[in-house]
Amino acid sequence: MGGAAAGTKWFQHLQRLSASKVSAEAVERGQNRVIDASLTLIRERAKLKVLLSLIRRAAAFPRWRESFSMSIRSSSWPQLILLTRSCICSTPHKGGHLVWKHNSSTEEGKELNDPRVLTDVGDVPIQEIRDCGVEDDRLMRVISESVKTVMEEDPLRPLILGGDHSISYPVVRAVSEKLGGPVDILHLDAHPDIYDCFEGNVYSHASSFARIMEGGYARRLLQVGLRSITKEGREQGKRFGVEQYEMRTFSKDREKLENLKLGEGVKGVYVSVDVDCLDPAFAPGVSHIEPGGLSFRDVLNILQNLQGDVVAADVVEFNPQRDTVDGMTAMVAAKLVRELTAKISK
Repeated sequence: MGGAAAGTKWFQHLQRLSASKVSAEAVERGQNRVIDASLTLIRERAKLKVLLSLIRRAAAFPRWRESFSMSIRSSSWPQLILLTRSCICSTPHKGGHLVWKHNSSTEEGKELNDPRVLTDVGDVPIQEIRDCGVEDDRLMRVISESVKTVMEEDPLRPLILGGDHSISYPVVRAVSEKLGGPVDILHLDAHPDIYDCFEGNVYSHASSFARIMEGGYARRLLQVGLRSITKEGREQGKRFGVEQYEMRTFSKDREKLENLKLGEGVKGVYVSVDVDCLDPAFAPGVSHIEPGGLSFRDVLNILQNLQGDVVAADVVEFNPQRDTVDGMTAMVAAKLVRELTAKISK
């Protein structure tokens, strides 16, 4: 039986045990074994990749798996792909070749198909762990520990692929705690994702940056591309001192945003890209379509001209169920990751 099939059987077994009133202690022991196995696999893969990178004088990075193609909502959790130092991936449902299918280099000329530049340290089966009855707070800790595990293996740096934006909180927390201080965050999104609580869930995709700011994990938070923001979103922004740049004033703000300098005096820069920051003309395959967004070149100009040490990043909210038949958004998301790789890799 394959590993994925065996894992699914185990998760179903745990659910049956819970339903049959097996002791809470027994269920918790089973949950712990599942979580420990996941963390052990990530840890050992990371160690192996570093050893191989030393042989090849390499950095590291991955590919997107089919799990990334899931439609993620606030009631569910994304599969998490842990990427390292240099990176880029395939699109979810197309296989690992898509990122370099048409061009294996970034616009600045960094080659990504060089085996010394790429490595995949695996994924965290968040949805399956949650299906075991693990509570959301503990799930967040699992994500954070997974990221810290990767960062223990120098020179690896994480690039995380969602899934929805709920993953940014535990990832940023892990990066900040591991590096020993706050980071500056550049957040590209149509929405501020800073609700105190959304639909009764404090860990919702719409609340991730509220948790980040409450925890003191970011010194500066710049939110760019906003065009769906409520009164609460603006109030929360003022509460946390967030620099919110809305699309209605983008023409005035463009020069500043295309010449950002971040990370001085803190532990570096974290970049979070929600694919819906783009206008749906460029990326229709997202869960929350909002017209009037950034062009793809706008986003690249902001990322490519960013001055600062990018220590980690995430790309989230691609939804292939809403993509065009030829996978346009998948190609756009793949190139976003490719260009982020150039910023993260050394």
